[in-house]
Amino acid sequence: METNESVEILNDLIKINNDRIRGYEKALQDLKQVQNPILQENLHQLFINFIDQSRQNRNELGNEVQSLGGTMADDTTTSGKIYRSWRSLKAVFTGHDAKSILESCESGEDAAQKAYQQALSDDLPAYQADLVQSQKNSLRTAHDKVKSLRDKRD
Repeated sequence: METNESVEILNDLIKINNDRIRGYEKALQDLKQVQNPILQENLHQLFINFIDQSRQNRNELGNEVQSLGGTMADDTTTSGKIYRSWRSLKAVFTGHDAKSILESCESGEDAAQKAYQQALSDDLPAYQADLVQSQKNSLRTAHDKVKSLRDKRD
């Protein structure tokens, strides 16, 4: 695989992590509408942890991009922007209850898993594939936590 291809793939994952950061920042704002203060605080801390996780992922990927002579992406994906706009519109009609917030977060986690799986299906060098797989695994744990919390809201 050419260096430029690796840079492009890694930058796509950086954008996904930027989407994830923005998504959880939006979820933090939406949490202000949740009536249960204990649930609100628990989700607040969880979302902060997920933001930190994506910042760490982004920095690790960015270091790799820079070591390859590339420039680290600093924006989000187009689909992420569209998703956040749709989510804001949906909230006008459905409100900001815990279940709808968690459903939106789970959709974002699904998108991250899909992006990481796609990156792994590309022919990355082994050391980059190891980094991507490790991050994918930690994001899968986050996905499963969000899904579990969402399921409890049914």
